[in-house]
Parts: sequence; structure tokens; C-alpha cells
Amino acid sequence: MVKNGKPAPDIFLFAADKIGANPVDCIVIEDSPFGIQGAVAAGMTAIGYTGGGHTYAEHAARLTAAGADFVCADWQEVSRQLARFGVPA
Repeated sequence: MVKNGKPAPDIFLFAADKIGANPVDCIVIEDSPFGIQGAVAAGMTAIGYTGGGHTYAEHAARLTAAGADFVCADWQEVSRQLARFGVPA
């Protein structure tokens, strides 16, 4: 569907275009540093997620280093962050 995979922003820009959204109004929830880098490169807010079974000790730090605006360890925390942007629960 896109020429370049993550960390290129292509997939995020493609998705925003398909729904008619401005990238700066988009929020991406990602569990990989490459995904965070792609979201940031697309100009989107990036929330890192470390609640999956594949989480490791340095996971949050790597997501932060990749550019995550926030890092959340569970979906309740994700919901709180989304609420700060006016996204309904």
C-alpha cells in the first residue's frame, strides 16, 4: 500500500489521507521505536505503549528516545492521555 515501511512516515500519512485527516490532528499508539519514529516524521502525536507481552526492561526508554510524546504501560493510562486531547473514552 505504501512504498516505504516504518520508520518512514508513509503508512501513517496514507492512513490520514484515507480518512481525510490532517496529520497534525492524528494520534498514533505504537509499541515499536520504528513506529514512533514514523509517526513523529508524519507530524503526528506519538504515544508509546509498553503493555504488550513482548515488553522488555528498556522498552519505555527506547520509545521515548525514538520521540514518543508519552509512554503508557496500560490501556487505562492510554485513555487518560487521549482524554487530555479531548478524545472520548
